[in-house]
Amino acid sequence: MTTTTVTAAPVRAVGRDHVRVEGRDKVTGAARYAGEVPFAGLAHGWLVLSTVARGRIEDVVTGPVLEMPGVLAVLHHGNAPHVETDFIGMLGTKPDPTCAVFQNDQVPHLGWPVALVVAETSEQAREAAESLVVHYDEQPHEVEFSSEDPDACHVDGRIPAVTDKGDLEAELAASAVVLDAEYTTPEEHHNPMEPHAAMARWDDGRLELVDSNQSTTMVVGELAKLFSLDPASIRVRSEHVGGGFGSKGVRAHQVAAVMAASVLQRPVRVVLTRRQMFTLAGHRSPTIQRVRLGADADGRLRALDHRSLSRTSTVYDFVEPSATVARAMYDADAHHTENRVVRRDVPSPTWMRAPGEAPGSFALEAALDELAEKCGVDPIELRLRNEPDKGPVSGLPFAARNLRACFEEGARRFGWDRRDPRPGVRRDGRWLLGSGTAGASFQAAALPSTATITAEADDTFTVRIAAADIGTGARTALTLVAADALDTPPERIRVRIGDSAFGPASIAGGSSGTRSWSWAVTAAASELRERLVPGMEIPAQGITVRSDTTAAITALAQKERHSYGAQFAEVAVDPATGEVRVRRMLGIFAAGRIVNPLTAKGQFTGGMIWGLSMALHEEAARDAYFGGQVGADLAGYHVATHADVPHIEADWVDDHDPEDPVGIKGIGEVGIVGAAAAVANAVWHATGVRHRSLPIRPDRILTAGNGA
Repeated sequence: MTTTTVTAAPVRAVGRDHVRVEGRDKVTGAARYAGEVPFAGLAHGWLVLSTVARGRIEDVVTGPVLEMPGVLAVLHHGNAPHVETDFIGMLGTKPDPTCAVFQNDQVPHLGWPVALVVAETSEQAREAAESLVVHYDEQPHEVEFSSEDPDACHVDGRIPAVTDKGDLEAELAASAVVLDAEYTTPEEHHNPMEPHAAMARWDDGRLELVDSNQSTTMVVGELAKLFSLDPASIRVRSEHVGGGFGSKGVRAHQVAAVMAASVLQRPVRVVLTRRQMFTLAGHRSPTIQRVRLGADADGRLRALDHRSLSRTSTVYDFVEPSATVARAMYDADAHHTENRVVRRDVPSPTWMRAPGEAPGSFALEAALDELAEKCGVDPIELRLRNEPDKGPVSGLPFAARNLRACFEEGARRFGWDRRDPRPGVRRDGRWLLGSGTAGASFQAAALPSTATITAEADDTFTVRIAAADIGTGARTALTLVAADALDTPPERIRVRIGDSAFGPASIAGGSSGTRSWSWAVTAAASELRERLVPGMEIPAQGITVRSDTTAAITALAQKERHSYGAQFAEVAVDPATGEVRVRRMLGIFAAGRIVNPLTAKGQFTGGMIWGLSMALHEEAARDAYFGGQVGADLAGYHVATHADVPHIEADWVDDHDPEDPVGIKGIGEVGIVGAAAAVANAVWHATGVRHRSLPIRPDRILTAGNGA
């Protein structure tokens, strides 16, 4: 045994720059992703996807494939284990049936999983999968939709489809200035650095899954229900994850791996190819959004109407809640929002970084910019004149709303007061120059989590929590939080994450992860400090305490809790070629207590770059004839590269809520919100032409004179 010496750290860790604690492992390859962890006797599975966009499977010709070298099995709807799908998952919705592979002969979209070929090596599995012949009864399909689609319907998901107050038409009629415009965003894809991968094996009646996911807790819960297992008999490990952005939940490859491991009674790994990820990893639905704003002559809103239509699959109702952003940002006497969907023969959409807010903020913030032009009011001033004093829809008080401070600080640092409000008058040689701005918000949620902390005999502390570090620096942030909570240097803290054996914890999503996990770690640290008395001896097994924040989060007062931001962009447009170059971007955010400024800036600027990419590059084109995506790879799907990224700066203002027990808000998603709108608004200021459809491609710039 040793004697504990809990002493005050010389300098507080939270709020100071810290390099990632796993940084060296990442750059040397010691940090292994799910597809890299070795296992004895490992077999490899390769998914076979449908080549028709709608129909049913008539026959899977397995005979010739089973005779190929190394092939161990071919799973399909005729021989695969049964799974259950009638349950509500961790996110409050039923699972997407796409993950319940090989359950019937129906094909609802191109790229539907129809078989899994398992072989001794991945090369053998791929060759056999590409040789498998599947016969289909092909049926007509439909992938396109329009704003006037008669099949559009409201779907209440985790949030209401419609909110309404006041007499909208009366307030619009009484408004001095009215804007009525339609905005569109295309289908977009996550493309995390690390492909989706999962290895499943059974060991003495227990299922182990080594996976790339955003929540081991969620994966355990859904696998248990899918396969009718006791959750206690499942262990999921996901120590290092190379990006998720909302796509890494329970998907077809994990379920197929578990099926194959069950049938063969040996470990099986299934890894998605980049092309397969465009079909099986979810995507952001395209949207068609109509925004109607009615205002007095000075720009004060009387009516706000934001309606969004998105596309979902025929097997799963996923709603891209684009109109939701208006429910928290701006108020009006009459306020209406609604989210509708159209079911089509396409893969199911899913959560994608800043779901709803990312495409919704483009429409809303571009519309406000148009309204400011009509009213002859500065775009920032118009937004500040419409600052609500309570939740526009909920009526709840704001826990802290520092959007005004973001705009004021951002305007000062960006040099907004030097901006000539007239569009199309500023030049730099052949380039037209323009500046734009937009507001941003994203919810600051907290979900129940558990954590354990052990005071070790070697005078260190071990934190165990089933958190997921998807590239955000969560492991480092929790190290700093634990160090301050225990009044000890970060060097004495070891954080273990990504293991369901550590107990249930929040998902890395919805910008709730660090806030939720830090709450649990802080609670455990507080209890541990009460148990540790200076001079007491620590036994060899250490002293461990466990926290559970469920009761504390349930008791939290109901308020509007959000991170906020003000986005600024300067662009240069070549009217001869249609080229748009973003020269600089600035984002100022109000996001609670910043744990690690070094990684926080990376998250903020990463989101802003994604917004730039959304504004100018990203667009998945789906061919109506064959129902699939054209160029389903990183050559055909364009994202911003280093050459496209200008000088980008992110910073924050003080954002303290004395009633918040943790003080940390999410920052993973607010950085993307409003960024695309700021770029689009800057393009208008440069050219005098509004672009209401993303991305703003060169051809759209060149044809703008005919109505872009």
